[in-house]
Amino acid sequence: MTKELPTTGDQRRSQLLRGVLDLCLLSLIAERPRYGFEFAEALAAGGLELVSDGSIYPLLARMERAGLVSSYRAPSPSGGAPRKYYRLTGAGHAALGRGRADWQAFAGPVGRILTTTTPSTGENTA
Repeated sequence: MTKELPTTGDQRRSQLLRGVLDLCLLSLIAERPRYGFEFAEALAAGGLELVSDGSIYPLLARMERAGLVSSYRAPSPSGGAPRKYYRLTGAGHAALGRGRADWQAFAGPVGRILTTTTPSTGENTA
């Protein structure tokens, strides 16, 4: 059995997401402290179902080492093993603010370029 290659659109989305996944996680944590599985659920609910646990946990660990998030353990409501929750530090809040500004400065011009040019002719539609 062979595994199909991802479509070009999936590859592009994956590449774009790599550049902003940290900001997405910081933003989710800014809403409230979260534990690992909640990140995947929230990202999927937001339309980013391409993100796997294998991408989330290493990034959380890097952000913790960088001082952007801190973690604590709390009992599981279901009585299972304690869950590791993440919350933003002061540096994390600052990084999120800068990252949001960077994203807006980048996404705005890209959006304008992509929506003002007709793909088939290259003519300006404005």
